Amino acid sequence: MQNKINWQKVDNLLPVIIQHFQTCEVLMLGYMNQEALAKTCDEKVVTFFSRTKQRLWTKGETSGNFLNAVDMSLDCDNDTLLILADPIGPTCHTGEESCFHQFATQSEGDWTWFAKLERVLAERKFADPESSYTATLYAKGTKKIAQKVGEEGVETALAALSKDKGEIVSETADLIYHLTVMLHEQNLEWGDVIDKLKERHQGIGLHPEGSNK
Repeated sequence: MQNKINWQKVDNLLPVIIQHFQTCEVLMLGYMNQEALAKTCDEKVVTFFSRTKQRLWTKGETSGNFLNAVDMSLDCDNDTLLILADPIGPTCHTGEESCFHQFATQSEGDWTWFAKLERVLAERKFADPESSYTATLYAKGTKKIAQKVGEEGVETALAALSKDKGEIVSETADLIYHLTVMLHEQNLEWGDVIDKLKERHQGIGLHPEGSNK
């Protein structure tokens, strides 16, 4: 990949966009010279070239909030790099998850928001049962959670038969919430379900040149 980059065009500093590998949230923008990119590729931990310090800078070297590189891709002009990363802790120095946290909540992508909701529900697995309905469900165990999934599934189906769109949306939201809790109670997550969907529907999302016609 390094050989494809138009280093002259970018003045030997490649713009690098960091995106959360699960939520697709854009976490930050940084710059890499050839040495920083080589170090990142070798160690799988994102290292930038700091324009202020004029040296290599591994994100998290002082805070411990590292960015583990999961995958990376150049853009079509070979002058910008996108890295999918698994962040350890918040990425922004302010303590926020993203350096672009000043968006209004309603501007946040739907699936980014859902991924954050999933994390919140997962964190409540070991919380005090008195603290929330979610924590109470976890405390009641598999039988109760499975029962709720069954109930919400039936109610969603009945809402579809009634053709009441508002009710369909409401019941589907209840079903997805309880399904999420069920997955976490079984030490699974939506990522595992998506992996199975990818396995069953191979080829979806491939670039036309890379797919079989």
